[in-house]
Amino acid sequence: MILPASHVTVFILLIFGMLCWGLWANTFKAAGPKWRFELFYFDFAIGAVVASLVLALTVGSLGFDGFSFMDDVRLAGKRQDLFAFIAGGVFNLGNMLLLGALSLAGMAIAFPLAMGFALIIAGFWNFALNPGGNLALMGIGAVVLLGAVILGAMAAKSATVAVPAAAAAGTATTAKTKPKKNSSGKIVFLSLAGGLLLGSFVPLARMAQAGENGLGPYSFGFIFTVGIVFSTFVFSLFFMNLPVQGEPIDIAQYFRARFRLHALGFLGGVIWYGGMLAGLVATRVEAPAAVGTRFNYGIPQAGIVVAGLCGLFLWKEFDSAAASVKIRVGMMLVLVAIGLGLSAASIAPAP
Repeated sequence: MILPASHVTVFILLIFGMLCWGLWANTFKAAGPKWRFELFYFDFAIGAVVASLVLALTVGSLGFDGFSFMDDVRLAGKRQDLFAFIAGGVFNLGNMLLLGALSLAGMAIAFPLAMGFALIIAGFWNFALNPGGNLALMGIGAVVLLGAVILGAMAAKSATVAVPAAAAAGTATTAKTKPKKNSSGKIVFLSLAGGLLLGSFVPLARMAQAGENGLGPYSFGFIFTVGIVFSTFVFSLFFMNLPVQGEPIDIAQYFRARFRLHALGFLGGVIWYGGMLAGLVATRVEAPAAVGTRFNYGIPQAGIVVAGLCGLFLWKEFDSAAASVKIRVGMMLVLVAIGLGLSAASIAPAP
């Protein structure tokens, strides 16, 4: 398999991963308010698993060491395969809840709110799995991130984001379809629930890659995305019948959609997986090319801020909001960036 051989290449990979994780959700926004996230997600999952298989059979099977993706799959333990599959399902539910919040609130609130909480959860898991870090920095970082989460919740309750209430339903907007309090409560709940799951698949992913029989980056990515595909049929159908907003929908709507909508979902999955694989590969690099766990963790996660900025400036989600709301959203993004930096600095170097 091909792995980077220098610090520069690793940093390029990490920055690429950051951009992918910050930009993939723009494909959902570009699909328009009538394309429900439950339907978008089928194409997203297909795009992710196709990208994982293509990359595994190409760059994951080339290189001077002669160790291919198929060799890695054959040598990996069954428990590790199961952990990777379950991790994909846990991540998938968290990511779908994030998209549900995004469909109600937009990227500028949903991403920092959900992922800020995910960073708090992941920080405690990192400390538990890799003890020896700076507990004081981790605690301060968690407090700063909690402040960002609180600001995000306040912004969700005090602003009507430029996302039509009919976005999730695909129906005509009426005054009765957007009760302000109920929508804000859903936004906070979906974001925090999604963040809890997105921060909690970390130990499963670690166990899938640990030990002599652990999965490599390409094989883990493939099995992880297989878990995403299988769980999508469960979770998407659930949300289609019990939607977070609007009326239940039928799977027939998926097959009646235009090619452009399917292509955007597929592209979103490809972009997201590109970011994930970049992070996986960067963490498996050995000395002297390795750049350290703090960079491996912190740089890709900065995609949260990229996503928030896309919501603010690309989609102009708060152009019509009050100045106080804009200040809260801006402060939330600043606190997420500071909290992320503190969390990354608190991580103990890999042994």
